[in-house]
Amino acid sequence: MRRTPQAADTGDLPLDDFQQHADTLVRWISAYLETPERYPVLPRIAPGDLGRALPSRMPDAPEPLSAIIADLDRVIMPGVTHWNHPGFLAYFANTASVPGILGELVSAALNQVGILWRTSPALAELEQTTTAWLRDAMALPGDWFGMITDTASTSTLLALAAARERDPALDIRERGMAGRPDLPRLRVYCSEQAHSSVDKAAITLGLGHANVVRIPTDDAFRMRADLLDAAIRADRAAGMRPLAVVATLGTTSSTAVDPLGDIADVCTREGMWLHVDAAYGGVLALLPERRREFTGLGRADSLVVNPHKWLFTPMDCSVLWTQHPDVLRRAFSLTPEYLRTSEQDVALTYSDYSFQLGRRFRALKLWFVLRAFGLEGLRSRIRHHCALAQRFAAWVTQASNWEVLAPVGMSVVCFRYHPTGASDEGALERVNAAILERVNASGRVFLSHTKLAGRYVLRVAVGNLRTEEAHLAEAWRLLRESAGDPD
Repeated sequence: MRRTPQAADTGDLPLDDFQQHADTLVRWISAYLETPERYPVLPRIAPGDLGRALPSRMPDAPEPLSAIIADLDRVIMPGVTHWNHPGFLAYFANTASVPGILGELVSAALNQVGILWRTSPALAELEQTTTAWLRDAMALPGDWFGMITDTASTSTLLALAAARERDPALDIRERGMAGRPDLPRLRVYCSEQAHSSVDKAAITLGLGHANVVRIPTDDAFRMRADLLDAAIRADRAAGMRPLAVVATLGTTSSTAVDPLGDIADVCTREGMWLHVDAAYGGVLALLPERRREFTGLGRADSLVVNPHKWLFTPMDCSVLWTQHPDVLRRAFSLTPEYLRTSEQDVALTYSDYSFQLGRRFRALKLWFVLRAFGLEGLRSRIRHHCALAQRFAAWVTQASNWEVLAPVGMSVVCFRYHPTGASDEGALERVNAAILERVNASGRVFLSHTKLAGRYVLRVAVGNLRTEEAHLAEAWRLLRESAGDPD
């Protein structure tokens, strides 16, 4: 039976309005996903333009939903960077897939708040199930505890908080770190190619940015375990306390994989926590033929993988696993009287494992995605993206004035324009930056850049569900045209 709507000023809008406008929005979304290429990848506006197009204050009187929906095209879309565009090749892909969108819709409607098991049994238990499904599909240890956060930045922060809590003698949870002459400087180690979220986690946790030790890399941009070992020994000799190592499985710039086995050996010997940032590249463990590259991953104390990157789950959805959930719980568990329930000793309460009390029903959209694509469907798409990257790299390698500057182990190609005889790195940087600017101004594709070994390089990152060889060919054509490449 349809509910009678309440008075307009005391209740929700009528469900008839919801159905009518939801139908309109579904058609709008379908049209957008069908032809995202009708938009330029990057919005053609200047900072502040969108803000100036909006009223300076909220409306006093209610506005019709039809007017709000109409303003999507008039106001919002001109300021949207289109991550769903098949020419979006700038950063690690973030695809809003059909099953993920549907799962997000239901999640918004149910509006679950996962404080305790009681506040949403479905949220708590589906999160346990989906993280276990993914763990097992990646051939990770079967006893690892999984939880979903918003981003890898949060997951890494939680992991380093657990690393700090692992030694009860530090007593940081109760006594803090300030004014503690008994507490040595705590050190965190990562490669010089590691993500900046490691630094931000150290800053947030009070460890201090100066205590993040960046270890040099080899010619393939992988952390050098011998230099890690030397840095740890030197810090111990100086009276510091090595706390944790963050290894990367798929670095942001070049997708390098740190030598996990060698790093795990160092961590085991030194009694240090090993966290692995596999936010992008970890899903390659779904492919049996790629698992040999990740030897030692099962020895990690914690691991983060982002399904919102290469598993086609809409933003945001990051999975953190740990083999020490007791330590993570010890770092964060706090139960005031108003949150005590009769089932608290037998049911999982995710808020015990994080600084956040409430949590969204992110597991629902992940569940939709994992079921709708299936393991084999996910594998085939990941393999396809890696093959596309190899094809693009082959085009670059075969061109006389271009070069690939990092191994193409996943779905990212690092390359640059390098005319024969040119040797001045400053000049090469200016030339490639100008090429990038011209290509991105076309609106057809969006590329990014990074620096590797001090050299300015361009990046093509494949991973969007809608990207095909034709889009890479268009990017390659624009690159050569922008370079004035005669070949």
